[in-house]
Amino acid sequence: MFGCSASGLVTDEDWVLDSSGAAAMVLGGDFSIVPDAGIPANELRISLSTPDGVNTEWMDQTKIRVGAIASDVFGHGPFAVWQSARTVADGHTHACVRGAESAVAVGQGVRALTTPLEVADAQGLEVRKLGPYPALNVLINALPQAVREMERIPLHLLMCGVTFGEPSSAIRDGRFRLDHIVSANVDDHSITLSQELHRGERLFWAIRDKLSAQRDMASAVSRAQQSLGRDPDFALLFPCLSRGPSFYGNRDRDAETLSAAFPDLPFIGFYGNRKQKRLDEKK
Repeated sequence: MFGCSASGLVTDEDWVLDSSGAAAMVLGGDFSIVPDAGIPANELRISLSTPDGVNTEWMDQTKIRVGAIASDVFGHGPFAVWQSARTVADGHTHACVRGAESAVAVGQGVRALTTPLEVADAQGLEVRKLGPYPALNVLINALPQAVREMERIPLHLLMCGVTFGEPSSAIRDGRFRLDHIVSANVDDHSITLSQELHRGERLFWAIRDKLSAQRDMASAVSRAQQSLGRDPDFALLFPCLSRGPSFYGNRDRDAETLSAAFPDLPFIGFYGNRKQKRLDEKK
């Protein structure tokens, strides 16, 4: 057995967020859960990690994986990942559903405003230049006209996507993590993010959009069905903690989209965290 801490659960019957709950899916027949050591390279892994267990080397593995990061209400921990009744020391673990054909699809939940751009100048949490241009200038120029004309830029709807691996296909493949924008600094035209970046990394600006997110989720479900070649027997769903009822107004439209596509489909999952250091964390 393996698992991790989470702030909420979601199934085909209901969701629970910020309160106690339990859910289980029982697999029988030819299906079996296999620990990490017994997973062939070409089989799908179910991956669970704490925020501190995520690193570039682990993220850039080419093995096929689906899963999420341990979460809590405030995003500050403590977090836990366990396997065989023990906490995993390095913060991440894998398992596999043996005997199951699988298909993975990602609903990104944001609309990219730019392509991945190279960080040319950064210090601490501040990104100063993307290529030859001030970071704030790039963000403002990428905003939709309606947003640009607002009295105040809605920073809570804007995100920074940091890509992993080949940048040209990273957005399409979902190989990125999302960081919050803490502040836009008009004095030096820099952007303060929730996590430190370094020169040479690549990021893109994105915006949260409910309609785009719903369309993206519907597209992801359709892609998974096409890849599988038939209707699924069961599914695993791992919404980000900032999605689900928190994003859609006390309704989990991602779960509703999956149920609408496959009315009798059993699915189970939890609301995952994202890798983020606290702003007051000391090195």
